[in-house]
Order: sequence, then C-alpha cells, then structure tokens
Amino acid sequence: MSSIRPAAVAGAFYPDQPEILSAMLNDYLAQAKPAPASPLKAIIVPHAGYIYSGPIAASAYALIKAHSKQIKRVALLGPSHRVPLNGVALSEAEYFQTPLGDIPLDVGTISALSKLPFANFLEQAHAHEHSLEVQLPFLQVLLPEFSLTPIVVGNCPANQIAQLLEPFYNRDDTLMVISSDLSHYHDYLTAQKMDKETSRKIENLDYQHLDYDSACGRGPISGLLALAQKHGLKVRTIDLRNSGDTAGNKLQVVGYGAYVIE
Repeated sequence: MSSIRPAAVAGAFYPDQPEILSAMLNDYLAQAKPAPASPLKAIIVPHAGYIYSGPIAASAYALIKAHSKQIKRVALLGPSHRVPLNGVALSEAEYFQTPLGDIPLDVGTISALSKLPFANFLEQAHAHEHSLEVQLPFLQVLLPEFSLTPIVVGNCPANQIAQLLEPFYNRDDTLMVISSDLSHYHDYLTAQKMDKETSRKIENLDYQHLDYDSACGRGPISGLLALAQKHGLKVRTIDLRNSGDTAGNKLQVVGYGAYVIE
C-alpha cells in the first residue's frame, strides 16, 4: 500500500476545489511575463496564501513554461515553520497530494540524499509544512509529468545545502525550487527598503550577509546562492512586491520576491 502525504493547507492557503484552483493559477500565469529562451536551473518563489503571494510566485513559474516538457524532476526546498530541526528533513512518502492529484516522489534520489549526515527522514516536518505544499499546484499545472524531491530545511549551513543541491545541478531534466518569503510584519515603506536590500544581496550571491530579517527561507536560499557562486550562475529579480501591493493593508506587510537562476 502506497504512502501519501495529504494536502494540509488546501482550503486555507489556496482553494481546495480543483476547478477553482486551476482557474486561479492559470489566471496568475497569464498575467505574468513571457518565458525567456534560455533554460533555467532554479527559481526562488514566495509561499504565502495565494491571494497575497500568488501573483509574485507566478511571475517566476511562468518562466518555466517554455521548458515544461524538458523538466522531469523537481527538487523543492523550503524552511520549517512548525518543527525545529537541525539539518534537513526528508519524507518516506511515495506521493504528495493536492486537490489537483498525487505527485510521485523520487524515492531513489531521496534514498541517496538520506546518506548525507545532515539529512534524515522526519514526517512530522512535512505533515503540516506549507512552504513546500503551496508550490505543488503551480508545478502541477505547468509540468506534464514530474517526480518530486521535497526537502524541509532547518538549521543547516549554506555549504551543506549546496552539497545537497549539487547532484540536481548536474541534471538537465531537473528544476530546483526554493520557497521563501522576505521581510515580515514591517510597515510598507520599511519592508520595501529591506526587501530591495535583500534582493541586491541575492543578485550579488552575497548569501553570507542574509540574516534572520532578510528571508524566512534564508537557509535554502543561501545554499542555492553558494551553489550558484561555485558554478558561475547569475540571479535575476523577476518580481518584488509585498502583501500591501496584493491583498493586505500597508501597516504590517510580508515581502515577496521572485528570482530566476540561470
């Protein structure tokens, strides 16, 4: 009998009805910029409720449209919001479920990663984690067929994350997706200033100076930037807004950035 990690935040962070969910995603993607010609190695996208961060995430996801048939594997990394942990958490599930269907996990790759001393199976870290789940419907509407390697990141240095990501970099059929919001609960103008500075650091691959206030997913972002630095990759900011621009007030906002690594 197969093991399925059921959707935990459908109906809260995003619609739980497939038709409504698909229509929302396709609308966000239709409003985004057209895809570039060059293949992409990775994207960084936000993970709040869709009404807040969906349009910003879509601006990066739209860039993979032109390469959707080439992408067969997705490595998805996001921060742990509910379960404190050192290193990274893997899942022994065979499928991750959303209202759009079941996504098969790349069990062979996950088994290989489990041999790293800082990678362990921990289902509790995945059970209610939204940073990974909210990315899945975007991938489902864009990619005809793919397998998933979901990784929840706890306290883990950049060099270890880069080591974990290295095998994915060498696969032409693989997209790396890093899930992260930016600043949290500042006023609109303060958030704009902070997020612009964070984007500058990300574009410059200056992961050493990302701190607690920069991004909740600074761990996986830092690892990706360390990998990008090693291989001479470049980062572009695709979109940079906050909840005050989408569906929230401007008194306390959360920052959202979308980036592409190529």
